Amino acid sequence: MRLTLVALAGFTLLMGLFRPKTLSSQENGKTPASRGTPVVVELFTSEGCSSCPPADALLAKFEEVGRIGNAQVVALEEHVDYWDDLGWKDPFSSHNWTIRQNAYAGVLGNGNPYTPQMVVDGTAEFSGGRAQQALQSIAEAATRTKVPVTLTPGAVDRPGKEDFSVQVGKLLSSPKGGSAEVWLAITETGLHSSVTRGENAGQELRHAAVVRSMRKIGEARPDRDVSFTGDTVVPLRGEWKRENLKAVAFVQERNHLGILGAAEIPLQP
Repeated sequence: MRLTLVALAGFTLLMGLFRPKTLSSQENGKTPASRGTPVVVELFTSEGCSSCPPADALLAKFEEVGRIGNAQVVALEEHVDYWDDLGWKDPFSSHNWTIRQNAYAGVLGNGNPYTPQMVVDGTAEFSGGRAQQALQSIAEAATRTKVPVTLTPGAVDRPGKEDFSVQVGKLLSSPKGGSAEVWLAITETGLHSSVTRGENAGQELRHAAVVRSMRKIGEARPDRDVSFTGDTVVPLRGEWKRENLKAVAFVQERNHLGILGAAEIPLQP
């Protein structure tokens, strides 16, 4: 499905209302809180889905703008694999993201998984191309107090691997379901495909913040002032372009899947 000129013009006007000022290098050095409240925006998508390109473009715009009102958008584009047998195998798809989407379906009560689906902070879901609803959900999520998360690159230089240190502040309350997990993801922007089969045949599809890896690195302890601290090593595949990679750390309720806090950093050259 292609964006019409009218829809594209309306989308551009809508996003223009939220365009942030350009940050100076000094401002970029401030704490994450000074750049806005982190809000994790996940998009479950597929290159085999004709309704997905407009949603992909919306998420890409969110990542480009970064700051929307009081929110600092942390984008995660997760390509599911259940479209892969319907004409086009998505080169970025993973069954892990299908499993993650199924978990959201069980908690958020939206029935069967679908694409494009946007999930904001693990608590709100809707069709991924609905810009106004996305902006409203992001604004609402930014009003909630978040658990501070610090993500820093490690000091050890290892070929094909990246070290990170993650620290999570005190949980503001006991997580629903009793526990919270700490996750680390690697995303890559600038990926694209020339689709030759399926619903999007003939299109050149471009993506932002495609999730390359995501794994649990520990659990946050609600009885501690620093609920989690730890180091982790992430393998980086050779075809990933380092200059386009970001690391994302987030804390998520194990059972109810609400995201309690997050941080992201670009990988150092």
